[in-house]
Amino acid sequence: MRYRNAIVVTTLLATPVAAMAQPITGLYVGGGAGLSAPMNPNVTIYGTNGFGNGRARMNLNYGFNGELAVGYGIGNGFRFEIEGDFMRSGVNSILAPVPTATTGTVRNWGAMVNAIYDLDIGFPWVYPYLGLGAGYQWTRLNSVNSTAVGGGFSNSVNTQEGGFAWQTIIGASFPIPNVPGLSLTADYRWMDILGGEKFSGTADTAGVIAPSELKLHNQYMNEVVFGVRYAFNTPAPPPPAPAPVAAPAPAPARSYLVFFDWDKATLTDRARQIVKEAADNSTHVQVTRIEVNGYTDTSGTAKYNMGLSIRRAQAVAAELVTDGVPKNVISIQGFGETHLLVPTGPGVREPQNRRVEIIIQ
Repeated sequence: MRYRNAIVVTTLLATPVAAMAQPITGLYVGGGAGLSAPMNPNVTIYGTNGFGNGRARMNLNYGFNGELAVGYGIGNGFRFEIEGDFMRSGVNSILAPVPTATTGTVRNWGAMVNAIYDLDIGFPWVYPYLGLGAGYQWTRLNSVNSTAVGGGFSNSVNTQEGGFAWQTIIGASFPIPNVPGLSLTADYRWMDILGGEKFSGTADTAGVIAPSELKLHNQYMNEVVFGVRYAFNTPAPPPPAPAPVAAPAPAPARSYLVFFDWDKATLTDRARQIVKEAADNSTHVQVTRIEVNGYTDTSGTAKYNMGLSIRRAQAVAAELVTDGVPKNVISIQGFGETHLLVPTGPGVREPQNRRVEIIIQ
């Protein structure tokens, strides 16, 4: 059984996992406690003057466990830790060739070195992990006293011995979002203390006191552990993205009208005042372009009016430059007798159609 468990966990650890684990990088500490459910180990009893010698089975009650660990994550899902543990279970009976009533406890403690791999399964609230560990465990048979039903024989053991142990681990951690690095943990551990330890005791057979020995075979432990873990180098979560800010609406275009005398492209005093006002106002806003568009009324030919509208636009543009507007932001166009401000028929001298429009954008 223990070899099958080892093969399964070793295979899982060696299998490439498509999803990278949540990486723990650097030092971490952890601890936990829970329930122990030991399997009833076989024992061999010696030196009891033939009364109760031979193979037997020790019946154990459920117990409790605790563990502390310090480890180091290398940033790719693997982490390695040193664990100290403690387990305690009560002895219910020893099923020897002679029925006995037994009291006492079995206490185990030791140190394990664990290799663990964290799995990222795509859910930020849970991260499973698999592990293998090996180490050394001490076992104390604490005041384990057996008395034959009906009397005539008793055996007492109150010593401790140690032996090699290994374990498999499968569990999951549950990060606490508000505390980076802090996680709750829950795992199942299957431990095998290889056995072979011999515990000295004292046998009383019909009043004859003699040394005895109890050999403990493999101890198989089922453990459920609930705990907490803190990784010191866990970065804080990134701050939430700032709320989108609407881009400021572009400033509305401002326009100015400069009017001309009939058949003229020269600026009147009033026209210069309007151009100066436009030039001054352009310095108070972010200007990308200034359009200078020239127009005429419908008197004269279309060809002549097109040329006149261009000359009017050029005159206004030159005045803008004189008033401090950069030449490279000015765009000049002539539209002749099209786009009439006041609709008229042909050959009409309409003063409001003889104009230049300055548009600041």
